[in-house]
Amino acid sequence: MALGPRLYLRQSQSLVMTPQLQQAIKLLAASNLEIETFIAEAMEANPLLDTAAPAADEPERHDSPDPLPEGASADELMLRGGGEGDAPLDLASVDRDWDTGDGEARSARDAEWGAAAASGGDFDDLPDWEQLHAAELTLAEHLEAQIGAATSDPQCAFIARHIIGLLDEAGYLPAPLDEVADDLGVDIFEAKAALRLVQSLDPSGVGARNLAECIAIQAREADRYDPCMKALIDNLELVARGEVERLKRLCRVDDEDFADMLRELRSYNPRPGLAFAPSATSTVVPDILLTANTGGGWDITLNEETLPKLIVNRSYYVELNAGPGNRESQAWLKEKLADAHWLIRALDQRQKTILKTAAEIVRQQDGFFRLGVSELRPLTLREVAEKIEMHESTVSRVTSNKYLWCERGTFELKYFFTSGVASADGEGASSEAIKARIRALIEAETIKDILSDQQLAEMLQNEGFDLARRTVAKYREAIGLGSSAERRRAKKLAGAR
Repeated sequence: MALGPRLYLRQSQSLVMTPQLQQAIKLLAASNLEIETFIAEAMEANPLLDTAAPAADEPERHDSPDPLPEGASADELMLRGGGEGDAPLDLASVDRDWDTGDGEARSARDAEWGAAAASGGDFDDLPDWEQLHAAELTLAEHLEAQIGAATSDPQCAFIARHIIGLLDEAGYLPAPLDEVADDLGVDIFEAKAALRLVQSLDPSGVGARNLAECIAIQAREADRYDPCMKALIDNLELVARGEVERLKRLCRVDDEDFADMLRELRSYNPRPGLAFAPSATSTVVPDILLTANTGGGWDITLNEETLPKLIVNRSYYVELNAGPGNRESQAWLKEKLADAHWLIRALDQRQKTILKTAAEIVRQQDGFFRLGVSELRPLTLREVAEKIEMHESTVSRVTSNKYLWCERGTFELKYFFTSGVASADGEGASSEAIKARIRALIEAETIKDILSDQQLAEMLQNEGFDLARRTVAKYREAIGLGSSAERRRAKKLAGAR
């Protein structure tokens, strides 16, 4: 048989995700703030895209006159609400020209600021700009500014600045001191002298290698580092476990002195560097707003403040299309127009999908929104997907990074999907509801009546929840509550104070 190159024809079928489909999936999983960033980038790349202001003659929304029937679907709940569910979402409603630009919106915002200033300064509803910027001075800058006045030895100052650069956000030195000396090629005694210099700087406790050293530095500066306090700081693990009697024997103090030492210990800062850390304040902006209407139903809307509405700038398109141009420019213009239409359709479909999913979640968890976490029922992605006739992966993407605001607070949509345990009524109870009940029982304890996990399980069984002692222990640990012995010691310690 001769060997040589040959040509073959072969047919096959494969499922390929187009770039547009991949982009639509990413848009579905993105939050409103991420969508806002994406839209800003799309508008820079496509001159035919523009944002639309709400129409001045937009009709007022009215509350639903009647409560929903028992078996109402998600579509009915969405349509009965006062939000985007009853507004036209097709291209005809958004793909048109608008003469109103951003100038009116800016003028309105300026008028609000001017009115607040003229009325004496009721700025409670205006942005709190102090929470929006990071710290002006970092920990390293603050410490390095003190080096020059603290020492005149350039070698010591050089090592100290190197150590400052190694400090973590809390102000601790995570690297062993001998490694620091080896890296710089200096003697270990010089490294220790530089570390003592850093530990003498403000804030007190910075440069420590562990919690005990951090507290000891602050105690020395407060002139309270006596043998009793030293014994207490050297046994911080006993403080955490609440072994009061053993600590009093180690420190050789009575009850009154020990209580004073504990108060002083708690006054020290275990993370002194965090005062100079960048501001980590990040307000969660809800994507979905849920309010009750007078008819007993719910109004579900998207947060339009973080969701710009896109339109095609028809007048600009007509102007460009009417001008002289070659075949390449005309093809480019058609491509940009098609891209703009596709993006508007994708955002429109995303809006419908989010509202439909949120409406079904509200219908399933109606008891939570009316009565609280005790009525949170078990719910899975599959249940919601079957009700709204979508794939489970689509529901998963919709509920990722999305937050719902209601009168009870702001919750991530994933919060409403919880596992459940069997209950006497046969419907089951959410694990979050069980955790809330366990927390309530433990908070009602007294020092003479500490409940064991077995007692908690029996009390919950009497309330209709089929829980084993091991399951109760797992839920208790998940919400950060200690065992019965640990809680007894903590209450005794609190009583001693």
